[in-house]
Amino acid sequence: MIAADDTWTSIHGVRLPRILYGTAWKKERTAGLVELALATGFRGIDTACQPKHYDEAGVGAGLAAALTKGLHRQDIYLQTKFTPLAGQDPQRIPYDPTASLARQVAQSFERSRANLGTDVLDCLVLHSPLADPSDFAEVWRAMEALFESGGVRQLGISNCYDPEVLRHLCETSRAKPAVVQNRFYAATGHDRAIRAYCRQHGILYQSFWTLTANPDILAHDTVKTLMDRHRRTAAQIFFRFLSQMEIIPLIGTSSAEHMREDLQIVDFALADEECRSMANLLG
Repeated sequence: MIAADDTWTSIHGVRLPRILYGTAWKKERTAGLVELALATGFRGIDTACQPKHYDEAGVGAGLAAALTKGLHRQDIYLQTKFTPLAGQDPQRIPYDPTASLARQVAQSFERSRANLGTDVLDCLVLHSPLADPSDFAEVWRAMEALFESGGVRQLGISNCYDPEVLRHLCETSRAKPAVVQNRFYAATGHDRAIRAYCRQHGILYQSFWTLTANPDILAHDTVKTLMDRHRRTAAQIFFRFLSQMEIIPLIGTSSAEHMREDLQIVDFALADEECRSMANLLG
């Protein structure tokens, strides 16, 4: 099982590893990389029912292979997404595009369960808010029905950069989002307001595009100093800082060496003063 101090616990009592393996854009390499990530020590996998960017069935194949080698399903946090029509490839939509939104959610969920070979998902994330408030509400109600029936242990939302959208969702929903997953970059001020709201309301914040979007931070003298002091890579320093800021980064590396390095962020800690110097880099 995952060590207790290597996890966060959500408002619904679901344990999440401090670092997740992201499976976007892996294509035909997905199954092998998921199996490798799990063998290396990752215990959290993020995917989506969106053939445009994810091979969800490949994630399921990698998971199945890992389960034949001593791992157990309950040891792994498995998170997928419902992607609205606007985010789908018109030629590869994983549900009936003419069906009601509620039916699309249900069909996507069933496809995910089949792809991943599991009856219960640890989290179902709405890939992005819908522009029309009534459509947004219908989709979330359909996701709540899956949560209330026990098919999903918790819900989340991704690509939500407006604090008012998140606030309204939390105040009007029966099942409040347990996680927010956003691109982590300077153009949004590294989501300061969103992260503050999450902290106030017990919502876990997940970051993606974490390294790619922040080359200036990784190359900064502050990070270089900490690299020398702790004998760690720039990525390890940044990921450890984020973890101590209660941020769960998604890692998408295809390198076994980088996987091992990323998992080693639990082996050291930054002092409060070091975290403050890192926080200054976020602007």
